[in-house]
Formats: sequence, structure tokens, C-alpha cells
Amino acid sequence: MAVLPILQLGDPRLRQVSRPVTAAELATPATQAFIDDLIETMHHAHGAGLAAPQVGDLRRICAVHVRKNPRYPYKPDHPLTVFVNPVIEVVGDAVEWIYEGCLSVPDLRGLVPRHMHVRVTAWDRHGQPMALEARGLSAGTYQHEFDHLDGLLFVDRVADARTLTTWAEFDKHHKAEFVAHAQAINARYLGAPEKNDGPIE
Repeated sequence: MAVLPILQLGDPRLRQVSRPVTAAELATPATQAFIDDLIETMHHAHGAGLAAPQVGDLRRICAVHVRKNPRYPYKPDHPLTVFVNPVIEVVGDAVEWIYEGCLSVPDLRGLVPRHMHVRVTAWDRHGQPMALEARGLSAGTYQHEFDHLDGLLFVDRVADARTLTTWAEFDKHHKAEFVAHAQAINARYLGAPEKNDGPIE
């Protein structure tokens, strides 16, 4: 496995729409090795997720994994999950404002509205269909990562540019209030646990 360079805001590849992956392509050793590298890169950078375009690969692949993440200590744990060709569906009208950051937008955070209940269909890394539901902050993480597959960054979702802040200033002026808000989101939406149906038979 290898740690890949993460593209930064301004690289035009981050603004391109990724292409779907075929079943035959997904099964190749090269694609499987790339997925291993994507996961290794995400873990090395302490990301909650990482999408293939962020390392310059324009295929509809991303990974999510949260386990006591130092960048986002308020996010609930989420098992390592690889999404191939994900399709997302919003459930209900609940929206919360979340301070987001991104490995491709270093040292910047901003308030983004995210839907709090989503359904996702996708393939896993082995091409098996899966269906998942996520609520709360995990639903926001899915939306953030899948946006990358369509050439969008969280800064495109920031409704008020005045909420943009460096990480240091976030820690000084906004962190305490937002952590309390995030904990309230966890309590509100994780009262109904996340549902993961896994592979579809």
C-alpha cells in the first residue's frame, strides 16, 4: 500500500465529474490496489473519508471510516466502508448546519447545510450491491464525500462566506459551541441507530 498525494483546492481535477466504474474494472488487481492506497491515504491524513478525485483518480470510488478521529472527535464511529458508484437519496426534510473541513481545502472550515437522513445504494469494493441508511453527522459525511465525485467541494455549499475560518480561529472562537451542537445532533439522530443492510441478495 502507498500514501498518495492529496490534491489541493485549485487543482482542476477536483472540479471534474468522475466516471462510473465497471464491474470488470473493479475486479482488476490494479483497481483493488488503488482502493487499498485510497484507504491508506485516508488513514494517514486522519480523514473521515476520502474520494478518488482527491488523489487524482476520476472514478466514482470513495471510502469512509471514523474511529476516534482527532480531526473530528465529535463524529460517531463509522465502520470502514468503500462505496463504488454510489447513488444518494435524501429522506425527509431535516437539515442541520455543520462546520466542515476537507483534506483538499487545508486549514479552512465553514458552515454547510446537510440533510440528516439519507439512503445510499452502491457497490462494495468487490462489486456486491449494498444499501445503507445514515442519519446525523454520518449522513453529512456521505454527502461531503459523494460531492467530490461530482466536482464539488464543501466551500461550494457554504451559504455565508462569513462563516469561513481557519482551524486555529475555529478552535478559539467556534469549537466549543459547535461541539455542543454536534453532540446534540448525535443525541437527536442516533437515537434511531444507523441502518446498514449490507449486501443485497
